[in-house]
Amino acid sequence: MLAQLLTASGVLALLTLVPGPDMAIVTRRAVSAGRADGLRTVAGIACGLLVWGALTAAGLAALLAASAGVYLAVKLAGAAYLVFLGVQALRRPGGDGGGDGGGGSDARTAHDTAAAVAEQGPAGADRATGATRATGGGAWRTGLVSNVLNPKIAVFYTGLLPTLAPDGLPPAAGMGLLVLVHVLLTLLWLGSYVYVLSRAQRLFARPGVRRALDRITGVVLIAFGVRVATAAS
Repeated sequence: MLAQLLTASGVLALLTLVPGPDMAIVTRRAVSAGRADGLRTVAGIACGLLVWGALTAAGLAALLAASAGVYLAVKLAGAAYLVFLGVQALRRPGGDGGGDGGGGSDARTAHDTAAAVAEQGPAGADRATGATRATGGGAWRTGLVSNVLNPKIAVFYTGLLPTLAPDGLPPAAGMGLLVLVHVLLTLLWLGSYVYVLSRAQRLFARPGVRRALDRITGVVLIAFGVRVATAAS
């Protein structure tokens, strides 16, 4: 059973490391608003995986994966959300740090964060982003919604995950264990990625660099949205 679990963990690790919308969203939040905001986004993504795990255990994920109409609706909603986040990044280059329609207050938050980073480094970014709960809630919500609206996870959890479950455990327990492993790997990988980004916050605080990164992440998010919308079910 241990060998099977290690093999499954290796497969999950490879899938976790592949760059995708999650990494683009985390990059956007961490670069624009600091480490704390990036980590809240990662937490939202992890919660989204737990939601899909619960839906899989309840049999709803299999229903979604088998229903072409429902799958298409969720897929298009997820694609539209990614495009929305990308457009927000392009419309407010170097601005809000939220990407989910936070408006002027988020713009001021990101401005204060940049000033704190320039003066005090990553620790200043954490204090500046922690000063407002609105930004933190938006970060967590962005991660959660983007993940819950990704029907590919339903297909993965109902298609591939059962084949990786250890034989020595009941099916439900084996699936639950692998979901937890997936969540842990996601937290470790994206959390480490946020930490690496935070080490370069002085660079990201420069207006020109932030504008360039906003435009890059905006285009990447829109591209992911288009790919999700046009991908075969």
